[in-house]
Amino acid sequence: MFVKPTWEIPMLKVADIETFYGPSQALFGVNLEVNAGEMVALMGRNGMGKTTTIRSIFGLTPASRGTIEFESHDLRRLPAYRIAKAGLGLVPEGRRCFPNLSVRENLLVTARPGEWTLEKVETLFPRLEERRAQMAKTLSGGEQQMLAIGRALMTNPRLLVLDEATEGLAPVIRQEIWRAIRLFKQQGQSTLLVDKSLSEILPIADRCTILEKGSTVWVGEPAALDSSVRDRYLGV
Repeated sequence: MFVKPTWEIPMLKVADIETFYGPSQALFGVNLEVNAGEMVALMGRNGMGKTTTIRSIFGLTPASRGTIEFESHDLRRLPAYRIAKAGLGLVPEGRRCFPNLSVRENLLVTARPGEWTLEKVETLFPRLEERRAQMAKTLSGGEQQMLAIGRALMTNPRLLVLDEATEGLAPVIRQEIWRAIRLFKQQGQSTLLVDKSLSEILPIADRCTILEKGSTVWVGEPAALDSSVRDRYLGV
């Protein structure tokens, strides 16, 4: 069941995108919207196209068809660095940092003027302040994920995109990152969130978009995500 919500002009609008890896088609018509100040959860089982959708939005695996607009500007033909400059901040899957730069250098290398400063990021994640002189490659996996989030925040994005930000982390680190995500919600940070933890996502998401085999199959508020939808599309 695809339920299209009624909104005014969205901050991010993805419409009917199709994306290929060489001759293999991965996305067959993804529709997704995020409004200013909204937290949207992009959901689906493994291999259903969530990360490919993120990569298409950022021009890393460009969409072959459809439209991708951010604040009414066409992103589809822009290179990734210009998409980032347009105001989108990405925390990619896999905790990618600059391994041979220090924690402080990782944060400052992407810094742009705005609310998020080095001091504010270190307040959000005190571990980063404790390790500011360490090389990123010497951090634990959880600390590298905090660094990746902090680096995205230092760009002062208008839209923050988190792709599996808590996957594979120790419970104590997961709790710290979810605390930060809940803070983003309280502050009205526009956020697109990919994660499998329904118990964490559903209380804070404004809307959910579910993908199945590279297509958008369900959009709605968390309260409407009943057991039949979960069983059919999320395997819960």
